[in-house]
Amino acid sequence: MTSKNLVKKITGLIFEKKGTDVKSIEIKKVSTLTDYFVVCSADSDTQVKAIADYIEDKLKDEGIRLWHKEGYRALNWVLLDYVDVVVHVFKKEARLFYNLEKLWGDAPVVQHRDTVPKAEEAV
Repeated sequence: MTSKNLVKKITGLIFEKKGTDVKSIEIKKVSTLTDYFVVCSADSDTQVKAIADYIEDKLKDEGIRLWHKEGYRALNWVLLDYVDVVVHVFKKEARLFYNLEKLWGDAPVVQHRDTVPKAEEAV
């Protein structure tokens, strides 16, 4: 799976768990650290954990191995490292504080939208 396709897969999984403000940052244009960051917000530490666990479980089911993870103690910011794609699941306050989008301001950023119809829209 290409890193771009992995970003698409991960953003879809985030939306399934009601993550918000989902963005991908194309880091490969400015650094050799990784190809992409995927960044999202959650309303609570419980939701941070739910999103991160869901991504890890669903990708593992598809044979995509997690290389490293951090942040499960405090649950303000969980990082899932898939080598070519690094996922950052933030509580809203922590995301504002760390402001990765500004930190990597030279890199192209894409705002992702949930393409799954809401229950009331499906009728």
